[in-house]
Amino acid sequence: MIMAFDGSSIDGTAYLDVVRAARHAPGWLDGAVSFWSTYGLAVFAVLAGMGWWFARRVDGGALVRAIAVPVVVVVAYGVDAVVKLAVREDRPCQSLHVRTLEACPAPGDWSFPSNHAAIAAAAAVALLFVSRRLGSVAVVAALAMAASRVWVGVHYPHDAVAGLVVGGLVALLSMLTLARWSGPVLGWAASTRLRAPLPTAPEAETDTV
Repeated sequence: MIMAFDGSSIDGTAYLDVVRAARHAPGWLDGAVSFWSTYGLAVFAVLAGMGWWFARRVDGGALVRAIAVPVVVVVAYGVDAVVKLAVREDRPCQSLHVRTLEACPAPGDWSFPSNHAAIAAAAAVALLFVSRRLGSVAVVAALAMAASRVWVGVHYPHDAVAGLVVGGLVALLSMLTLARWSGPVLGWAASTRLRAPLPTAPEAETDTV
């Protein structure tokens, strides 16, 4: 039997306060938060697509950073998953036996850190390197995602905060590394690109009278 870490001693009381508030909140609010918690990550995909679209009009470096956003998100998710397996913290709805808005995940679906928060934070920080405007929108959305995961009852507050930290740090380090090396790589690519002359259309022959 795998012994799992019980995180309720860290901020279990704060978690219970949030869950109780969710149970007494208006139905429209709970519905909106649950919808965002479940489907909100799609917004980050849309923002990444917009970042790529706008970066096409800037320069090669901006385009490389935009293309790197989904890659950075995948890396952040992988790091977060490794931390989950190392810590093995039970979900708060399992440890504290409370009724939550979202169905409690099965045992073995570890809680720390939050995958949703890590993915959202990674996308937000990476997008800041592409567009401050899009990145700022993504930062607000990432904070909302982290909060929603606590509101629906599937994470402790410290799970959500840790997810933001993991995703944000992975994205920051990845994008700084990319910024350091993308310039030389782009310069090398430009200098070694084969430039064959474009074929010209044959001149039309004219008949002489």
